[in-house]
Amino acid sequence: MENKILDLLKGIRPEFDFQASSDFVEDGMLDSFDIVTLVDELDRHYGISIDGIDIVPENFASVGAIRAVLLKNGARE
Repeated sequence: MENKILDLLKGIRPEFDFQASSDFVEDGMLDSFDIVTLVDELDRHYGISIDGIDIVPENFASVGAIRAVLLKNGARE
């Protein structure tokens, strides 16, 4: 799951090394538009719908946080 998340992130913002960051939002790698785009990609790839209440910056700050929100919303590893 982590590798697929990194692939999707690279597809959205290929200029950044997401593995070198502990907080994508704080480091300026993802903005609100990028998060919306990522949510759409994650929903389609995993066949889920991430709840609107879960679409907050802290849930997209790291691969671990993204993985947790995916699992919470029904994604399978």
